[in-house]
Amino acid sequence: MNAIAAAIVGFAGGIVGGLLGVGGGILFVPALVIFMDETQVRAEATSLLAIVPVALVAVWRQRGYGNVRMRDGLVIGALSPVGAAIGVVTANTIPQRALELAFAGLALLIATQLVIRALRPASDTRE
Repeated sequence: MNAIAAAIVGFAGGIVGGLLGVGGGILFVPALVIFMDETQVRAEATSLLAIVPVALVAVWRQRGYGNVRMRDGLVIGALSPVGAAIGVVTANTIPQRALELAFAGLALLIATQLVIRALRPASDTRE
């Protein structure tokens, strides 16, 4: 059952990742915690590995459409490993419940900002 659930989560994550540019934190982590009974730390760690192929395929396809800002992406990518290393150490030292609440709070903050942005008058011609 876990292999089937993991395959479903992976397929759904690929679709959502390609469609919306998300997957790891937004889909994989909650799915691993809720449906596969992983701890928050294990779900986050597994998600970090799972998002690599999703990101590689999605950026390859998006680059073909001219949507990738290479310089910005490379700067973000070059600087993020230091933050990731600090985050991993921190995630492994704080209580599970604190991680769950922090993740939920971040998801709510992001959702709120996206709703506010979506309700503004459109500036993009693609609606």
